[in-house]
Amino acid sequence: MKNIYITLIISLIHFNLFSQILTKKDQIAATVLTLPEELQEGAMVWGYNESGSLVVLKTGTNDMVCLADDPNKEGYNAACYHRDLEDFMARGRELKAEGKSSGDITEIRETEAKNGQLKMPDHPTTLHVCYGPEGKYNSATGKMENTDLRYVVYIPWATSESTGLPIRPMVPGGPWIMNPGTHRAHIMITPPKTEK
Repeated sequence: MKNIYITLIISLIHFNLFSQILTKKDQIAATVLTLPEELQEGAMVWGYNESGSLVVLKTGTNDMVCLADDPNKEGYNAACYHRDLEDFMARGRELKAEGKSSGDITEIRETEAKNGQLKMPDHPTTLHVCYGPEGKYNSATGKMENTDLRYVVYIPWATSESTGLPIRPMVPGGPWIMNPGTHRAHIMITPPKTEK
């Protein structure tokens, strides 16, 4: 009897995990919606296979790299970024896979960026984020539901003084500089949430 319960529990976990993974086609379609239309077709897309492993779903022909929503996490969060951020992003994924905390990841990447081991872009590069606690892709309409967009323009080592940007938004959705003076310095633009 105990074995039956264990088998049932494993089956339910397996069903819940894998029922959340969108098809390859839908993962690509959903993820590239994070980008402006003119950048969508040529973007490279990382996503998840049937076993939940991160794999390349589509090779790209432009400078954008996209990361599909992780089906093992609550809510929806897909991101697309300029390929010159790939070293930074890949290093973060690598350290996370090693079990490092977010604080450790930040500290390690900061040290590596300062000593030249981690290459950071020498020009502004953008990360587009599509997110929402109840977000989902509607394959029938080809649209995202219950999501919003956020934009992050990385400008490593920049400060409020060097950019003229405030350190907090002055109006709802206004641009501001986050993590000034660090490798992660970026302009944060979070448009007001759309009415659902």
